[in-house]
Amino acid sequence: MSDPMRPPAPHHQPPQASLRSDPSRPRASLRTAVVWEVLQDALEQRVKATGRPVLDVLDTGGGSGRFAVPAARLGHRVTVVDPSPNALFALERRAAEAGVADRVRGVQGDVHGLFDVVERGGHDVVLCHGVLEYVDDPAEGVRNAVAALRPDGVLSLLAAGLGGAVLARALAGHFTEARQALQDPDGRWGDGDPMPRRFTTDQLTTLVEGAGLRVRAVHGVRVFADLVPGVLVDTEPGALEALLKLEEAAAELPAFHSVATQIHVLAGTGEQARA
Repeated sequence: MSDPMRPPAPHHQPPQASLRSDPSRPRASLRTAVVWEVLQDALEQRVKATGRPVLDVLDTGGGSGRFAVPAARLGHRVTVVDPSPNALFALERRAAEAGVADRVRGVQGDVHGLFDVVERGGHDVVLCHGVLEYVDDPAEGVRNAVAALRPDGVLSLLAAGLGGAVLARALAGHFTEARQALQDPDGRWGDGDPMPRRFTTDQLTTLVEGAGLRVRAVHGVRVFADLVPGVLVDTEPGALEALLKLEEAAAELPAFHSVATQIHVLAGTGEQARA
């Protein structure tokens, strides 16, 4: 697949952006490949459904543009809302290097004050990745993300999974911390836990449905990647690609959602929700 940081092809025939291969950061694709494949397919379906080759995409908490820049390389207009000036500066640089600076706009803000900086109901696709873990009111965050959608728009929601953290602590021999995470309302294993909040699949789908959307698909992300020794992935020939294929195969299977490091929910309204 193509490198998402290569200069884009002519605008009338955008390249197939991919997050599977990054020569400078070979393991980075393990964190992005499954979600990107789902998101790219959702973008293609929205193009077909709307008849518009250029969509308006909103990436809340989009940081330096890990998903925004590849989406722009497909020809779409992307607005990134992030509270960090440093992240927005990195986004600007990344978009310029990819040749899509004219299709990527960064604004400082957060999901709770979303409509202070972007239009309500003005986006075909909204990304809410790695946001709900840090906000005071996750339900309000999801409602705002949904309110930013056009009719029949699509929401891509990604958040830290409880089961993956419990499994990781247990395999590391921290059994008390694993049990603490299971019992804690926010899924935290202790005061030293850097993650403010984690979710189960049921919690995320309930938040989405409570905001008026229908769940279209659920994926487990990084089911195995965080448990496999790094030296194996980095040195064994073909290991990275084989692990990526394994992640993709397991992502849609409900049996693995409960042990994934992250949970991805794709949701929509109307007929698009059942596509």
